Amino acid sequence: MTKYAWKSVPYRSGEQASVVASTLAEAEVAAQLAKGPVVVIVGKANVAESHRFQMDALANVLAAVPAAKVLPAFRRGNVNGALRLGFQPSEGGMYTTAMLEAAAAGKLACLILVGVDPFGDHPDHDLVQRALGGVRSIIAVDAFVTASSARADVVLPAAVFAEKAGTTTNLEGRVTTLQAKVNPAGTARPDWMIAAELADRLGEDLGFASVESITDAIADRVPAFAGLTAAALAAAPDGLLVDRPGTGSLPAPGPAAKEPNGYAHRLVTSRKLYDKAVFTQLSPSMANLAPGASIHVHSLDLDRLGARGGTQLKVTGPRGSVILAAVADDGVPRGQVWVPFNQPGVNIAVIIDSGDEVCDVTLESLPETESR
Repeated sequence: MTKYAWKSVPYRSGEQASVVASTLAEAEVAAQLAKGPVVVIVGKANVAESHRFQMDALANVLAAVPAAKVLPAFRRGNVNGALRLGFQPSEGGMYTTAMLEAAAAGKLACLILVGVDPFGDHPDHDLVQRALGGVRSIIAVDAFVTASSARADVVLPAAVFAEKAGTTTNLEGRVTTLQAKVNPAGTARPDWMIAAELADRLGEDLGFASVESITDAIADRVPAFAGLTAAALAAAPDGLLVDRPGTGSLPAPGPAAKEPNGYAHRLVTSRKLYDKAVFTQLSPSMANLAPGASIHVHSLDLDRLGARGGTQLKVTGPRGSVILAAVADDGVPRGQVWVPFNQPGVNIAVIIDSGDEVCDVTLESLPETESR
């Protein structure tokens, strides 16, 4: 989107908060922001860095423009709806990395994977490997067998998006209905049916007989969805907006990431539309669209290495090394490199340590005979 922007400001991973602060201090930027309502779209552009840096950057924006509206650009569909329903850790609870660390340490008896493939989703391959090997039992609720669900003791087949009805909540907070288009294959069932039967086998009746009854229960019990009953949504072809959550405050921005040494490059790895995701790989028309793994480096940094486009580079990070073909790309800031995540070929996650706030790597140009 850079070529369409009125102003685009590059930054090095871990330094976005300070770059945003200095940009907001520019007179022309302040004048632009004063012209009307401001909407901030926030997403995580680098899975190899702490989310703290994006939150720190957002805090600086909201300090300058308190009335700005924020649209969270999560990777997966309907995450906004799940968060508004309370699908997040309570006080003292654990997010994904903490759960994997607990599993790796043998502190979890059971790990339940609901439509998630840690081997394809999490940036730290070593941690996932230890977690799935250290937990005593694994239950997977998924539509397809993935590298992670293949290790499960029990796999419960779930219907996919076109096989079930329900609602979805987009990044704006707009709730729209979805209808099943085809019947589920085999014994696959919608997730709510799986949950209801599991509860029944455990001696608990959830009281739901249809997806509409669940929608009505959400409208009755979740303040953000008040009034968004199945009947109300059916009568609104463009959907209905959830109530905006109460305003909160972000902590004051912390320090920028540590400076890399003079020989290191900061790694940025992010997702492309097509990768090794199971839906893509099982679709004959999309399976070959994933571009594959490579490393994008500024041409001047390649010159310093005595390399060029196509040269095989040994990339060494906290967890080990991989070999990737170089792509000369002056859109990448100097001192930084970019690698697409979860691509066929080399798995960049094997060198990342999710315990580090940023990932610095060293590059070594390999002789042609060695790279082969």
